[in-house]
Amino acid sequence: MDAPLKVEIEEGIALLTMNRAESRNPLDPEMQDALLDTLSALDAGQEVRVAILTGAGTAFCAGGNVRRMGEAASGAKERTPAQARGYYRWGIQRLPRLIENLELPVIAAVNGPAMGAGCDLACMCDLRIAGESARFAESFVKLGIIPGDGGAWLLPRVVGFARAAEMALTGDTLSAQEALAAGLVSRVVPDAELIPAARALAARIAANPPQAVRMARRLLREAWNNRLDTVLEMSSAMQAVAHTTDDHKEALAAMREKRKPTYKGA
Repeated sequence: MDAPLKVEIEEGIALLTMNRAESRNPLDPEMQDALLDTLSALDAGQEVRVAILTGAGTAFCAGGNVRRMGEAASGAKERTPAQARGYYRWGIQRLPRLIENLELPVIAAVNGPAMGAGCDLACMCDLRIAGESARFAESFVKLGIIPGDGGAWLLPRVVGFARAAEMALTGDTLSAQEALAAGLVSRVVPDAELIPAARALAARIAANPPQAVRMARRLLREAWNNRLDTVLEMSSAMQAVAHTTDDHKEALAAMREKRKPTYKGA
């Protein structure tokens, strides 16, 4: 069997493709581990400037593995409440924690249905663009469960509380255009143009000084959860670092000399 996650790196951009098309790319333990390991390595390595996350086949991510849920519900693999808590805490909940703390920007290129945990996975990313066939649903309630992966925290920050409540309490599915209107995605493009559009967006980010991009990404994430004075203090500390980088000097020189800058991440 092929690896659950296909990784292609070109010109500082990593294309990560969830590679379980036959089962609609479920966010099962194998996929979770692959995403955790790959994103951690890319973030630490710093050669990659932007990551794009998409799905193989006709789905972005179908969410959890319903077959395994059925086994658990039928008693075939029954867990105690304490075991179930640990299953989430040391399972899928590692993913939002990791992505929240990355410096590497991540773009979700949603190529088809993003259901339940798949919708939340898209919300974990910094930017989301969708193909015309994309669909989104916070569909946990349809299975008699709740978003155990952090969706109750993630979704309201993307679409606002009222729209998030509507999605979570009804479990209704949004089309790509409805997701655009809700602010869940920033752009909808024809399916055939999705990856080129994601690459073009990633290239616009990757063209900027890498350390400034990483610090700006961290600052935006921290600003979600902190007071203004805390964010201002962090901003001044990061700005002090940014002013000392070679890339800052190169940006100023290129502007003076009316030429294209060359950034090295130093």
